Amino acid sequence: MVKDNKNKKNESFGEVEVALTKTEQFLEKHLNLVLYVIAGIVVVVLGFLSIKRYYVSPRNTEALEQMFQAQNYFETDSFSLAVNGDGISLGFLDIIDEYGSTKAGNLAKYYTGISYLHMGEYDLALDYLKKFKTDDMLLEPLAQSGIGDAYSELEEYNKAIAAYQKAIKINSNELTTPAIQVKLALVYEATGEKDKALELFKAIKDDYPGYSDAVLVEKNIARLSQ
Repeated sequence: MVKDNKNKKNESFGEVEVALTKTEQFLEKHLNLVLYVIAGIVVVVLGFLSIKRYYVSPRNTEALEQMFQAQNYFETDSFSLAVNGDGISLGFLDIIDEYGSTKAGNLAKYYTGISYLHMGEYDLALDYLKKFKTDDMLLEPLAQSGIGDAYSELEEYNKAIAAYQKAIKINSNELTTPAIQVKLALVYEATGEKDKALELFKAIKDDYPGYSDAVLVEKNIARLSQ
């Protein structure tokens, strides 16, 4: 048995040596090609880093500066000016057109979607909110909630429910979750599922006792319990 094991080990080492020899032969024969491939990869990586540092990052900074006035209009509920601009400062649509590939351009899609939601343009709101991509744990559920709001206004309640449920699953927290759950409960009631609505309002009361609109929750519990 010992002899057999030694033979197997010798065979294994022999196979490794053969493999190494073949590799060495390949490298000797194709050394220039290998070097060209490595050099190409290095050039691509350095090019990507250079573009990010010297083009993308400055463009994003520029976009944020250009978007400042539109954000001010948004904060003061001047949604049409925020979206379309005022003739001097760029609106969110201009930011998307000119800086769409930047983080600021992506953020402008969120602002545009929410603005259209407030303006009653629900299909447009859906269009821009669905284009907005983020991994921000507060903005992502808010965007999904906005999608739910638009579907709710369009009376597409099943889609609204799905959007609200997705928003809640993304990140459960005291800032966004109870408000989204309230919206979901109201849609449940609108679809005739009053038991689900009542159950959800009770869950909000139990899970988020510090919710800022706790009085509204209590009123809905009392109303649906009758």
